[in-house]
Amino acid sequence: MASAAPTLVLDLALRGAVCALLLLIAAVLLRDYGRERTARLGALFALGGAAHAIASAAGFRPELGWWAPPLIALSNVNNPILWLLALSLFDDGFRLRTWHGAVCGVVLAASLIGCLWLWPSRSPLGPLLDTALTWNALGFSLLAAAQTLASWRADLVEQRRRLRVVVVAGSALYTGLTAIARLSSGHGAGGATGSLVGAAGLAVVSGAVAYSLLRTGEVAELFGARMAVSEPAPAAPSASLDPADLAHVAALEQAMAHDRAYRREGLTIGQLATMQGLPEYRLRRLINQGLGHRNFNAFLNRYRIADAKAALSDPSQAEVPILTIALDAGFNSLGPFNRAFKAETGVTPTEYRRAHGGGLADFEIGERDFKLGANSPA
Repeated sequence: MASAAPTLVLDLALRGAVCALLLLIAAVLLRDYGRERTARLGALFALGGAAHAIASAAGFRPELGWWAPPLIALSNVNNPILWLLALSLFDDGFRLRTWHGAVCGVVLAASLIGCLWLWPSRSPLGPLLDTALTWNALGFSLLAAAQTLASWRADLVEQRRRLRVVVVAGSALYTGLTAIARLSSGHGAGGATGSLVGAAGLAVVSGAVAYSLLRTGEVAELFGARMAVSEPAPAAPSASLDPADLAHVAALEQAMAHDRAYRREGLTIGQLATMQGLPEYRLRRLINQGLGHRNFNAFLNRYRIADAKAALSDPSQAEVPILTIALDAGFNSLGPFNRAFKAETGVTPTEYRRAHGGGLADFEIGERDFKLGANSPA
């Protein structure tokens, strides 16, 4: 038993350090970016992580006092918060919905019911609820990891691409492994040694997150006021680009607007980089910093939707099915085309065709969307 004392001291020291780091992250995010949704979610996730550092310690029970159940509930609700944070960080079109709050509310209510009634009374429903909450942790960690990986290839913001692994994937990995360990051990705490291992894992993840997020510039890129529901119209090439980059931007615009490379089925940024004779990382930088786009798919869709708008406005194509127009513009199916078109124009393709049924002016609008100026295609 004597050897347990140093283990307990080290466990408490690590958990105290984790709490301090996470509370610092929450304070910085709220101080500097408190008006931004993503920063508020990040601060809430940091607070939940601090609660988890306390609630996951060996010997922690709801019966310890009135303050224990809220900490356990906040620790459990942090799992859907992680998922919402991943969506807000990496999906520029994400919006919080009422049902998102309802999901968090269900997890919160279930945790409080367990803390205040089922677990203290040794109810047979207590282990079932414990299992359900553990699966909740595993499920939401997988959803967060899936969101992080699914949009990684199309992300053009280099700082955000680098921080995905640390900020979300690391947190999801820790949460998932902890949930698997609990399920495989029958929810056993693992004693002092298991608690120390968990504290060490928390310290590694929180330390990496703190190091990454508290660096000036990168935290602003992640949490600052720049996540609009839709991207702004493509900008003129930045004057800060050097002449070689300006030439590459001009060649890229030639490939997209004149050669219509966006019509190529399944076009990826790697394929476009090969077509342009550029390394992929450099093409990402040109599209992001030179043309102002944050997402490769949104970059392609600007050209594709402008193409579709021109076709829908052309009286000679009045009988062409909308599906054909969508496929010709480079979309793989009608569903994504309809969603992207309405997000861009505010109306469906059918409504747009009805309102723009025969004008040269509408084709000229399409040219302006291409940003071709005097270099419009013949």
